[in-house]
Amino acid sequence: MKKILAIGLAFSLCFWIVSCMRSSARPSQEQNDNAGLPQLPEEIEIANGVPQLRVYCVEDEAVETMDLETYVQGVLAGEMRNDWPEEALKAQAILARTFVLNFISEKDSQYPGADISTDISEAQAYNSANINDRIKDAVKQTEGLVMVYDGRFPYAWFHAHAGGITELPTAALEYKKADPPYTQVIESPDSDKAPENVKNWTARFTAEEVAAACAETGVKTGSVTSLEIGKRGASGRAITFIVNGKEVSAPALRLRLGGTAMKSTLLDSVNVDGNTITFSGRGYGHGVGMSQWGAYGMAEAGASAEEIVQHYFQDVEIQKLY
Repeated sequence: MKKILAIGLAFSLCFWIVSCMRSSARPSQEQNDNAGLPQLPEEIEIANGVPQLRVYCVEDEAVETMDLETYVQGVLAGEMRNDWPEEALKAQAILARTFVLNFISEKDSQYPGADISTDISEAQAYNSANINDRIKDAVKQTEGLVMVYDGRFPYAWFHAHAGGITELPTAALEYKKADPPYTQVIESPDSDKAPENVKNWTARFTAEEVAAACAETGVKTGSVTSLEIGKRGASGRAITFIVNGKEVSAPALRLRLGGTAMKSTLLDSVNVDGNTITFSGRGYGHGVGMSQWGAYGMAEAGASAEEIVQHYFQDVEIQKLY
């Protein structure tokens, strides 16, 4: 009798262990609901349900801890005018949030002890002084919303004005990997309210300035006597220039000449006249991802923030991360 009882107890114990194992292995409903969401970087702490960032503030020359939503407010105020259409602001907020999470997931800040900084040369523009109620409301309405592609935070590229059409990163950014599948060349409904010197612009440089900029890209051309567009991307943007018979990267040369002067590589003409070299083009910025003036135009036409983002980024999902 004791032997039978012991066998029964052992069987019951085994059944209970197997049941517990099955129960613990089965994902919870919350886990099922969050399937496919990217994981936050391990070093990011959570407080009151919101990720906390260590942000190096250039103005203060110090690392400050702030929640991600507060950081996004400062970025939104730095990247867009605070009187722009609500849905355009919300679209930019989604990209700003995605940008920082992608950044932290893939690289380290150049500032020790920081996850990211307010240094525009490293990350995004930041201007806490321009935060107003419209900025706060746009961030609040999109709280926790991010772009997701294939379970990851995609590159949330954006620029000021597409000149009517966007471009792929390999053509416009010297991106060394294959073009991500969510990037695309697509028509951009940039608003007619954009400044005339953004929609169409002309920039002039001396031959010496262009030669020095070429040298900074690693190509020594000598005194510039000829310059023409070499390869073009699908949007028509210049990928290379031929300067005195030598190939020079167009995106790299633009940055060396100054991105606020030579506003884009979407060029209509290049002219060499003695010691003066003139570039005429359209748009402002590299042309990859979301056009901010395009977001403005779509918002005025009644598009939602999600529709704006998904117009510029192919097959991405907008999901709530927290």
